[in-house]
Amino acid sequence: MEWCLKGFSDLTNEELYELMKARVDIFVVEQECAYPELDDYDQQSMHCFLKINEQIAAYVRILPANTKYKEVSIGRVLVVKEFRGKGYATQIMPKAIDYINNEWQERKIKIQAQAHLENFYNQLGFKKISEVYLDDNIPHIDMIWEG
Repeated sequence: MEWCLKGFSDLTNEELYELMKARVDIFVVEQECAYPELDDYDQQSMHCFLKINEQIAAYVRILPANTKYKEVSIGRVLVVKEFRGKGYATQIMPKAIDYINNEWQERKIKIQAQAHLENFYNQLGFKKISEVYLDDNIPHIDMIWEG
């Protein structure tokens, strides 16, 4: 089990491919949502992921302030299907939050969460700041974490 945190240019070709494949497998194929997965934010982001036996198990993307939002944000939160139910999402999110607080000295984080995950994010300290809305035909809410 290996936790990794890398900038775009520090990712190996294999890691980048695995991360993109996991994101497409989950957000495009599994959730049946055709949307532009490659959105030109990856190059500016930090990529936090868990590798188990050299395979990507969990992942989040950390975007600097003034990229997608005015605030720093965390997105593309995922756990690969075969690794679900083991608590990896509850482990990777605090790692991302700690990085943002300690390395970037930021105390406000915005996320665009799938609405059915509101309680999960509430447990991490995120508060709902919008009504439910459809994004690519999936119910979402905006949430803020303030440290």
